[in-house]
Amino acid sequence: MLDTVLYARDKYLVKGGLILPDKCSMYIAGIEDAQYKEEKIHYWEDVYGFDYSPFIDVAMVEPLVDTVNNQSLITTPHKFFEFDINTVKKEELAYHNNFDLKAIDTDLCHAYIVWWDCEFPGDETVTLHTGPMHQYTHWKQTVFYMDQVLNLKKGDHIKGSIASRPNSKNPRELDVEISWNVKTDSNDKSREKSGKYNYFMR
Repeated sequence: MLDTVLYARDKYLVKGGLILPDKCSMYIAGIEDAQYKEEKIHYWEDVYGFDYSPFIDVAMVEPLVDTVNNQSLITTPHKFFEFDINTVKKEELAYHNNFDLKAIDTDLCHAYIVWWDCEFPGDETVTLHTGPMHQYTHWKQTVFYMDQVLNLKKGDHIKGSIASRPNSKNPRELDVEISWNVKTDSNDKSREKSGKYNYFMR
């Protein structure tokens, strides 16, 4: 979608013109989501008595756009990307950035969620929030399920990276890669998992 906004900006925006909104920040956090993951992913293991488990890979690859309850958050959020729509170039929208999430509770982490905030310019800045800790919006949040379950205790860290780039066949679709590495506060090696998963956003 942003490609077309940037095209319109470069072609039609006059000097001194405004883009509303004009600044965007993106965030990632970890969530506990055992029940929904069971319904969406593991459902395929027994569909009315039939094993459709090969479909699990298909279900995992496509992130879920849905409303996440704020109570599901089990880590601090991390702002991993920000840009100014007035000046950003199309090629700069592809990124590979690091994140560091701190566990705020002792719980299991099943997925990451991503959301964005954007600002409207003016004498008084107005921000549109789309995170789970704010009022519901049409854009909801994007859920990326892991092929692991992380056993976190309060104070542990998930250090990782998130990368996004246009798909080579259809630039309106995105290839997303998330990698992670758990660093426990107590040096518990049995819980220090690492992993990586590739996703495809239509």
